Amino acid sequence: MTVQKRKTFIICIMSVIALLALVVRVGYIMIFCSEYYTEQAQELHERERDIKAARGRIIDATGTVLADNKTVCTISVIHSQIKEPEKVIEILSHELGLSKEYVKKQVEKRSSRERIKSNVDKETGDKIRNLDLAGVKVDEDYKRYYPYGELASKVLGFTGGDNQGIIGLEVNYEKVLTGTKGKILTLTDAKGIELDGMGERRREPIAGSDLYVSIDVNIQKYAMQLAKQAYETKQAKGVSIIVMNVKNGEILAMTDVPEFDLNEPFVLTAEFAGQEATQDTFNQMWRNGCINDTYEPGSTFKIITAAAGLESGAVTLNDHFSCPGFIIVDDRRIRCHKLGGHGAEDFTHAVMNSCNPVFITVGLRIGTQRYYDYFTKFGLRQKTGIDLPGEAATIMHQPDKIGEVELATISFGQSFQITPIRLMATVAGLINGGNAVTPHFGVKAVNEGNGAIEEFVYPVSEEIVSEDTTQKLRYVLEQVVENGGGKNGYVEGFRVGGKTATSQTLPRGTGRYIASFLGFAPANDPQIMALAIIDTPQGTYYGGQIAAPVVRQLFENILPYLKEINYQ
Repeated sequence: MTVQKRKTFIICIMSVIALLALVVRVGYIMIFCSEYYTEQAQELHERERDIKAARGRIIDATGTVLADNKTVCTISVIHSQIKEPEKVIEILSHELGLSKEYVKKQVEKRSSRERIKSNVDKETGDKIRNLDLAGVKVDEDYKRYYPYGELASKVLGFTGGDNQGIIGLEVNYEKVLTGTKGKILTLTDAKGIELDGMGERRREPIAGSDLYVSIDVNIQKYAMQLAKQAYETKQAKGVSIIVMNVKNGEILAMTDVPEFDLNEPFVLTAEFAGQEATQDTFNQMWRNGCINDTYEPGSTFKIITAAAGLESGAVTLNDHFSCPGFIIVDDRRIRCHKLGGHGAEDFTHAVMNSCNPVFITVGLRIGTQRYYDYFTKFGLRQKTGIDLPGEAATIMHQPDKIGEVELATISFGQSFQITPIRLMATVAGLINGGNAVTPHFGVKAVNEGNGAIEEFVYPVSEEIVSEDTTQKLRYVLEQVVENGGGKNGYVEGFRVGGKTATSQTLPRGTGRYIASFLGFAPANDPQIMALAIIDTPQGTYYGGQIAAPVVRQLFENILPYLKEINYQ
């Protein structure tokens, strides 16, 4: 065989082998990979759009829905499929209340899909769908809806256009409430035009879980009613009311008036009328003073000093004091609220009288380092961990910056700042037997689709005080309401304990005050605690005169109600 023939033979053999390999490869692809490549080819000719999942509802302790979903529609156009552009422009501009110029601009965009308007009410969406306009798509969507408008607005929060939480529980429980989006897959030709008669493939969305919360809608309504009443009659800057379960930290109501309409969160309320609608203005309107703001608590903080004094042995209920109307600490003369003084009194009566010199004396007996240690042990240096975003931290001196004057003022609730919820959480632990609870709203998440239930668990710090100290505190605070400065918080037929406060706002000397009252019931075995704070009231500003009656009215209505529903 010549060299030329040998080369030709080798080339033929290689061609046959290559051909056989190609046949085998094609056969393998056609037989074993057909499903995969069919899917790939289909994906190349499918247009995809999302189907929003229903957001989980927020449901209160009575089973009442506080946040729900409302079906709305999104109207879109596909330029390549529109057959009568002038008709489409005319109808959409009329039905959707949009200018013809805007609709025309969207219709003429050469994109795969152009949104015309979202959150269109279902009736209008159905009307447009029934017109069967070529190139016009109507997809059903969800919009958050709040049946009670402004009720608990600063707690519930709201969602944005993308249905994501922005403030409050809506953002804190985003992962719980958010579902999984679905898909609509539509076949198109090589130019991206949807093929008539080919139908659609759907991947159904999965709804989010329902969030069950501790709020009781009836208590929340009444708390807001009382807060509004105090806000208007006292022409106050703001009024806050919190109602909490002393045993486990569940919050039954929280209102911070003025509130805002959750269904119109970007409409400025009357208090902000005339201001520019900036992000900062909205943030101020949405701000929840119960957790986002700190203040000097004043005499309600004497509960903490009393607890530290009794626990450390620095004072007993029967210790005797003499109040001339002032006390001198270093070179400072610090006066009592009663200019003539209370004279001779034991510690029980000093608490009933809210006597500053006695509490200063107790604070000095405890001493700076030991007092600071109790401040820490009672949780006051840390946030409560409440399940709402933006909780503020306590503003407090470092130990090496606390001299006798600072310690004296701290002892009766000045020269530091805490949040209202921090005060409540600490006092709850001091009167419930010594267990510092975590205030919270979330109870459980329930997914109706798959039946999954998630129970929420919150930290508890045990034995922050002894049972003996707890019992003494309960007793003396009941005396405050029975016979002392908190008598306006007395509720006939119930044993109530509590403490009033009247503190100056900063800077001092402006003539502005914060009036408050913290009450709990029943005094011998506390179940419910309420705190009312009236910020900058006009006219009478004493906590015992204007804040205690608010809690009294609250208790007069909710204590019988809680008894009726066997509240534990």
